[in-house]
Amino acid sequence: MREFLVEITTTVPEGTPQDEVDARRAAEAVRAKELAATGHLARLWRPVGELRSVGVWRADDEAELHEKVLGTLPLRPWMTLTVTPLVSHPNDPGRADTTR
Repeated sequence: MREFLVEITTTVPEGTPQDEVDARRAAEAVRAKELAATGHLARLWRPVGELRSVGVWRADDEAELHEKVLGTLPLRPWMTLTVTPLVSHPNDPGRADTTR
């Protein structure tokens, strides 16, 4: 699977009932756990003082990422996404040493 840096900003539409917001957020937490269990969600952070998320997501390609991964999130209709495909850097300390 390829890795993608995904920045997510969620904006709840004005006038949305709080019970709908709460239900979608609860469903989002369940879906995030499912995607983590299948290896699609590797890491997720919230920058300090901001209402957005930054995460490392995995999929076979960008189409799968959008359609079968991010597209299944209950809050997706309210999200703005920035997706950046990633490749391993030669100096990444977490990269496997292939010289051994």
